[in-house]
Amino acid sequence: MSKSDRIYAESRSFVVDFTFDRAVAEVFPDMIRRSVPGYETVISTLGVLAQSHFRPATRVYDLGCSLGAATLSVHRCLGDADAHYVLVDNASAMLGRCREHLDRLMPGASVEYREADIRAVPVENASVVILNFTIQFVPPGDRLALLENIHAGLVPGGCLILSEKVLGEDPGEDRCFSDLHLRFKAANGYSDLEISQKRSALERVLRPDSLAQHQERLSRAGFASIRTWFRCLNFVSLLAVK
Repeated sequence: MSKSDRIYAESRSFVVDFTFDRAVAEVFPDMIRRSVPGYETVISTLGVLAQSHFRPATRVYDLGCSLGAATLSVHRCLGDADAHYVLVDNASAMLGRCREHLDRLMPGASVEYREADIRAVPVENASVVILNFTIQFVPPGDRLALLENIHAGLVPGGCLILSEKVLGEDPGEDRCFSDLHLRFKAANGYSDLEISQKRSALERVLRPDSLAQHQERLSRAGFASIRTWFRCLNFVSLLAVK
């Protein structure tokens, strides 16, 4: 069972950039549940989306897998299907806990763990690729190439499930949803200090795009169908099909 997130509960004279280190790995399930509106719905539905596009004897990639919640959701829907799971994360603390978690909950499944930068991992023979709140941490100039690599490695009819925090399409919408997101975190028990310090830690490493930017980039990468299947405040999930 994960611990309660209190990473930013004490005042700091200097807030360093956010990293997915051991401290974050220990509290990550609690942190993301209390920070991302609709997260549990996204995770629970991922498996259903994946099941509709999975092809036997292909791979399922979870790029930026954190603790493996998305992969577990997919596996529960696919069951004993002939799937090979490739989980990639560049944070050793997260990947280590992911391995412990899934070895226990997915015994017998064909699973490969790679500690690597997702930009350097070729996608091959995939029918499902997951980018769950991950591309927002990739340098903006590298995002199109990442999506092109994914598109090239998908079999026809394969899908990318892309979940992200997004900017509003205009300043008024952005202010509205940003304010509601702050209220969401406060309602989940985070103090003003915690919210402020975490925002400072993330502002140089999490760089969101607008929904329109994501859609345009996916189109440029070659995806034939791009649909928004989920939205809650300034968090969305897209289903892009080759």
